[in-house]
Amino acid sequence: MEQLKNTAKTALKALASVGAEKAKCDVGYSITHEFNVDGGEFSLFRTLFDKHLVLSAIREGKKGTVRQNRYDEETVKALAKSCLETAESAVPDEAWDVAPAAEPRNFVYGALSSDNEKLFARCKELMQDVKERHPKILMEQMIVTHKEVRSVHANSNGVLYGEHCGYYEVSLMYSSHEGEKASSFFGSGFTVYDLDRPFMECGSVAKDFADVEKQIETSSVEGKFEGVMLLPPSALSSFLGYLLSNFAGDAALLQGTSPWKDALGQSVADTSITLSASPLDDRIVCGERITDDGFLAENYDIIRDGVLRQFMLSLYVSNKTGNKRALNGSYSLVMKEGERSLDEIVAGIERGIVVGRFSGGNPSSNGDFSGVAKNSFLIEKGKVTKALSETMISGNLGDMLKHVTGISRERVADGSTVLPYAAFGGITVSGK
Repeated sequence: MEQLKNTAKTALKALASVGAEKAKCDVGYSITHEFNVDGGEFSLFRTLFDKHLVLSAIREGKKGTVRQNRYDEETVKALAKSCLETAESAVPDEAWDVAPAAEPRNFVYGALSSDNEKLFARCKELMQDVKERHPKILMEQMIVTHKEVRSVHANSNGVLYGEHCGYYEVSLMYSSHEGEKASSFFGSGFTVYDLDRPFMECGSVAKDFADVEKQIETSSVEGKFEGVMLLPPSALSSFLGYLLSNFAGDAALLQGTSPWKDALGQSVADTSITLSASPLDDRIVCGERITDDGFLAENYDIIRDGVLRQFMLSLYVSNKTGNKRALNGSYSLVMKEGERSLDEIVAGIERGIVVGRFSGGNPSSNGDFSGVAKNSFLIEKGKVTKALSETMISGNLGDMLKHVTGISRERVADGSTVLPYAAFGGITVSGK
C-alpha cells in the first residue's frame, strides 16, 4: 500500500510540474483467482493480475484524463505530460473540480486472500447439488472468482485514501433440458466475503434453478391485457437501473430530460417505496468506500416513503445543475421490505405476469419501455400457472412506481443489492 501511495504522490507532483492547477490520481492493482465450468465440466483455473493508473488534471477550466497499466516513475512522468496535453485540447468548463481536503484514511476489509481449496470444493458441491436436486439443469457456464484489490485515491487538495479489500463472486448461466426440449437460458449470481455457506443457499440460486426447471414447456398468452407485473429481485434490479438512469442520473439531469428534474421533495412513488443507495450496508459486499470524485462514501435515501429525496449526481453535474451531490456513486440499492409475503401478493393478483428476465432496448427519456419478458409465468386468479414463451410487455417506469400492488416481506441479498419482490399494476401484456 505504501508503494501505491508513493506512486500517487509522485504522479501529483508530476502533474503540478507540467502546469496542472488541480489534479487527482487513482492507482492500484488486483489479483483474481478464477474457476470456470463450461457445458457442465470444469474447464479452467487461472490467476489474473491487473494494474491501473488513472490521472486527471484541470487547468484553466479544462480537464484531461489518461489511463495506463504501468506505474514506474518514467511512465508516471510521461503520463502526466500526456494528461495536460489532453486537457489543453478540451473545452473550458468551470464545473470541473476535485474533492476538498480531508484526513487520510485506510480501509481494510473482506476476504483478503483466497482459500482456493475450499473454493473448488464449493464449486464441486454446487455441481453435485444441481445434479441431485435439479437434474434437468445444464450448467452452461459457471465463473467463480476471488478478487483482491489494493488501490489509492489522492488529489492535489491533500486527499489520500487507501483501500484493501477482497471478495468471492459467483456467476452462473444455465438452462433446463428434457430430451430435445430446452428452456431459455437464465443467469444467477452473488458476491460473498466467505465460503461458509453452500452456493445453493446464496442469493436466489435455489429458487432460480427450480423456476427454470419449470420452463421447458411454455405456452403463449392469448390476446392482450392490462395487468400486474411481478418482478423477482434480480429483474427488479434491472428495472430500477433503467429508472434511476433515466430519472435521477447524471445524463438525465444534465440534459434536462428527467421527468423528475423539478420533483425533489415531491411524491414520485407509492408510499410503500423507500429506496436507498447503501454501499455501507452490512449485506453489501465490498461496497463503495471512496467515490470516483474522491469523497468518502455515505449511504443515502433516493426515495423515502414515496418522496424523492436525492438525485444520483456526480460532483461535476452537481456543480452544473446546482443540485446536491450524491453521497456515493454506487448502485448498491436497498429497498425497504413490505408487509405481505410473496404468496399473499400473488394471491391478490387477478391476472398478471412474473417476469424473470426482460429483454428490450433502453427506455425512452420519459420512461416508456417495451420489450420481451423471458423466463416468465402467467398469474391467473391468485395463482402462478403456466410458464410462458417470450411475451411482449410495455409500460412506463415512472407510472410503475405509482401503481404498486405489493412489496414482499422477503428480500434477497446477493452482495450487490438487497431487494424484495415487487408487483406493479398498469402493465400491458401482449400475446398472440
